[in-house]
Amino acid sequence: MKLKKNIKLLITCDSGAAAGKTTAAKYLSKKFSLQLLTSGLLYRFLAYNLIYSNKKKINFSFIKKVVKKINTKNLKNSKLYMPEVTEYTSEVAKIFKIRKILRSYQIKFSKKNNAILEGRDMGILFPTADIKFFFKCSLNVAAKRRYKELKKRNKEITLKEVKKALKIRNRVDSTRKFSPLRIPQGAVIVDTTKLNKKQMFRKVYKIVEKKLVQKYGRNYKRK
Repeated sequence: MKLKKNIKLLITCDSGAAAGKTTAAKYLSKKFSLQLLTSGLLYRFLAYNLIYSNKKKINFSFIKKVVKKINTKNLKNSKLYMPEVTEYTSEVAKIFKIRKILRSYQIKFSKKNNAILEGRDMGILFPTADIKFFFKCSLNVAAKRRYKELKKRNKEITLKEVKKALKIRNRVDSTRKFSPLRIPQGAVIVDTTKLNKKQMFRKVYKIVEKKLVQKYGRNYKRK
């Protein structure tokens, strides 16, 4: 579906690890022809490059060079989801200067006519977004979902490793000093613990459709 040219729509999707934000954001992006940015991949990309360049001691000149290399292809690297990268990503994301460097990238992206940004503080960063989703899910269910996904890429990974990495990531993100993981004011909360993908898709689709009708009437689709 394509929206009419006069329509402007900004959606944010936040959550802890493996609660459904990425799956929902990809679905909505495709369904409503929205430009998608997965902010967590920006931090994973930095963490991966710091680890495998043996520069775990933060070097901002190096980080700025890495940020300039960010492109769609680089962000599709399956190695960005390895447990050690997941764990170190939380440490990287705690650093205010790094968040500031990436924030300008995110803000520029949000200025596109129709955009959806997903991550762990997008609703906080963009408080005036048309819709701010916040996804919730139990740790056990989230770990099983992420394990099933990672097992396709890494046969040796264990559920215990995945659960530990998710638990650490959520704890660090929720307690960091700058832009902690929390429910944005006015957010629509979607608990995916007992929802399958189709049920979740139906729920978020109806919410976005309702917002479009409220703002632009029923003729928001391009013919």
